[in-house]
Amino acid sequence: MRGLVFLLALAPLGALADIVVPTRTIRAKEVIVAADLETKTVNIAGAVTDPADLIGQEARVALYPGRPIRPGDFGPPAIVNRNDLVTLIFHQASLSISTEGRALGRGAAGERIRVMNLSSRTTVTGLIRPDGQIEVQ
Repeated sequence: MRGLVFLLALAPLGALADIVVPTRTIRAKEVIVAADLETKTVNIAGAVTDPADLIGQEARVALYPGRPIRPGDFGPPAIVNRNDLVTLIFHQASLSISTEGRALGRGAAGERIRVMNLSSRTTVTGLIRPDGQIEVQ
């Protein structure tokens, strides 16, 4: 019996840490504000610990009150939504072409999305610029 007690005493205990949890249900695609968050002391690996990492970000999945928030659960807010009319930009050397397109997905600045060129009806992939235009190669 003593050996069992000794082994249990040597078993590593998880360290308690403050994690960030929502105070209310935050739906996917909603931007997170400071009033939506609180800290909770628990032992959960991989959960977000700094509220500043979340404020101004967009929920990628539904976040429920009291549950830990993981790094993949949020990201930068989308500036282009599915079916938005966008400007497609092509630059190469001194040649510059722009045309109208329709977004086939949604995304934030710096992400790649598929877009339909409305002139030719072809689908292209482009990078979202901070101004909402799509740069294609």
